[in-house]
Amino acid sequence: MDKKANPTTPSTQSRLHIAEIKDDAIVLKDGTLRSVLLVSSINFALKSEDEQNAIISGYVQFLNLLDSPLQILVQSRKLDLDGYLKSITEAEKKQTNDLLKLQISEYKQYISELVEMGNIMTKRFYLVVPYDPASNGKLGFWKRMGEVLSPTSVIKLNQKQFLERRKGLFTLVDKILMGLSGMGIRATILDTQSLIELFYTTYNPVTSRSEKLTDINKLSFEDF
Repeated sequence: MDKKANPTTPSTQSRLHIAEIKDDAIVLKDGTLRSVLLVSSINFALKSEDEQNAIISGYVQFLNLLDSPLQILVQSRKLDLDGYLKSITEAEKKQTNDLLKLQISEYKQYISELVEMGNIMTKRFYLVVPYDPASNGKLGFWKRMGEVLSPTSVIKLNQKQFLERRKGLFTLVDKILMGLSGMGIRATILDTQSLIELFYTTYNPVTSRSEKLTDINKLSFEDF
């Protein structure tokens, strides 16, 4: 016999702290905002002694300018060359020389087998910047960190409140970017589409490989 789902069972969405994603910012249910930066990495061991000392000095200055907690996220993903392989397929179709067409086909097969057999992984480094106008700079570090990790209240922001908090968030982000550049680390702010794709691939690691997001404007966070 078919069993009906318990209507009182909470959905996955209800267990997530995210209320919405818009204007390159993540809005949590407690009214606080987050920005996510994709940052480059540094091979510290390959640097000269002078370069290492400069990086350490820049890191100390970066820590001194912080007045709110940050979250560092490292993701390992299987290398995705679907877009590259698609471009090779298009080039193969347009090629009129039979010999070159055969070589392109063999090269495409080689790349596909290399990725599958080698299980090549890539790492991405993210920095999550939180903004809470009610607590940042007023409460202690551990209190603020507790609010970041365990938000409890649910607050709905109107457009004016959102714009004010977004302005404060990206003022903080600009300061973070300046501190990162002092260590020679490049960083870019994830826009709305990139944020949605980040959460989509994070919560759907298998499905995301076969079902790509194509039109972000038709999606909402509830779709995940």
